Amino acid sequence: MINQRMAAKDWAMLLLLSFLWGGSFFFIGVAVTELPPLTIVLLRVGIAAITLWAIALFFGYQFPRSLKLWRAFFIMGLLSNAIPFSLIVWGQTHIGAGLASIINAATPLFTVLIAGVFLADEKITPQKIIGVLAGLTGVTILIGPSALLNIGIHIDTSTLAQLAVIGAAISYGCATVFGRRFKAMGVSAFNTAAGQVTGSTMTLLPMVLLIDRPYELAFPSAPVWLSIMCLAVFSTALAYILFFRILESSGATNVVLVTFLAPVTASFLSWLILNEQLHSSYFIGMAIIGLGLAAIDGRLWSKLKTFINNSEFQS
Repeated sequence: MINQRMAAKDWAMLLLLSFLWGGSFFFIGVAVTELPPLTIVLLRVGIAAITLWAIALFFGYQFPRSLKLWRAFFIMGLLSNAIPFSLIVWGQTHIGAGLASIINAATPLFTVLIAGVFLADEKITPQKIIGVLAGLTGVTILIGPSALLNIGIHIDTSTLAQLAVIGAAISYGCATVFGRRFKAMGVSAFNTAAGQVTGSTMTLLPMVLLIDRPYELAFPSAPVWLSIMCLAVFSTALAYILFFRILESSGATNVVLVTFLAPVTASFLSWLILNEQLHSSYFIGMAIIGLGLAAIDGRLWSKLKTFINNSEFQS
């Protein structure tokens, strides 16, 4: 069983994770100017895998040897890395990061539905649905409703890109539910993170060599390499250690709340680093996202019900 209500430590890790994944939109935006999508994804997970196993060797972590465990790592790598990363990076070559962020924020909705079907301790509740819908509304206001004007009705490249990001959100939802099993198998968050990026690297390598032929590409510039390294080390290696620790303690529904927070932190980073102006809609969107998070967490909801019941009793 997991804690449906996250502790302060879990909220702190979720906020840090949102910074790491919110920053990934910057790094991907730089990388796609010179590298094809599959190559970016392979470099991202491959460098992350090397980083994690180097740390494991340094600190004496035991290398997983179970074939059953490695099969689970490969499935997790497909659902959590290879499929969604490829779809999002390809999608961002045809639609803006803002629209991609809004679509990707549907991940908690898919996760609530999938977890409600497959996980006995994460059933669908009205407050979860209300919280998810509030979060989606907040993200839309934060990014700007104008981004939705780019949503296509006809089947063109832009529409396919949007469908690709929706596919990524569904894949993330499946991965998060599937990832619950690693705690029961006694696998640490560190080994789970290292195992899944290793599995996805081995899956992607032959595809990239066959499709992108990176050995024929021009050598990327320094800014692109810096973006790839940040994407791999911070937005992947470190991020997935945090992801699996939150998943272990707070469950599938709570950990994917990061997709609501990532646009918030991305906006904050834009203001801090790029000196972009924060409009009033940003703060309105953040407030609505906060209400959505509070609804899913449940504590504020319970206190409100208690307050109403006490008020009715006193009257």
